[in-house]
Amino acid sequence: MFKMIMGGLAVLLLAASVAFWMLRPGTQRTEGSAAPDFALQDQNGRMHRLSDYAGRWLVLYFYPRDDTPVCTREACRFRDDIGTLGKLDAAVVGVSVDSTRSHADFSRKYGLPFPLLSDPDGRTASAYDSLLNLGIIRFARRHTFIIAPDGRIAARFDHVDPARHAEEVRDALRSLQGSGAPHIFAAAGRG
Repeated sequence: MFKMIMGGLAVLLLAASVAFWMLRPGTQRTEGSAAPDFALQDQNGRMHRLSDYAGRWLVLYFYPRDDTPVCTREACRFRDDIGTLGKLDAAVVGVSVDSTRSHADFSRKYGLPFPLLSDPDGRTASAYDSLLNLGIIRFARRHTFIIAPDGRIAARFDHVDPARHAEEVRDALRSLQGSGAPHIFAAAGRG
């Protein structure tokens, strides 16, 4: 009986260790560092590269899945704030591991006026330390990066509240455009 309990405990500890290892944060991209390049298709089959956004601000947001309640709330907030973000010379681009077809359905259903890029192998999400890989299933972590016109990461949001996130990004853009200094933003606001 004792051996059975100890064996079960060992298996449980091993499983917990593996789970914590898979959920650990990656090495985080530092503000001021060059943003990793990407070449991904959007919901209309158009290829997008980081260089396409050179000379303007880019809000690159990663999200887990199309058409789920929280991801929909986040996307619709960006949709609703797209005019203000545009006045700040910022493009908005969403990225997940979903297919281009899934992105097309999601974009059409909610009238999303910005590209949703398909990262089916998770390489771009991984390059931005935003991939949650659980072995047989992968998700993009809910992270956002503001990339400056020179291609450097100006701000990173690691803990996103989808209900307020578009406003946080807007405020961060205003701050960055006024100061030029890179920042990291936490769940409770600026960190």
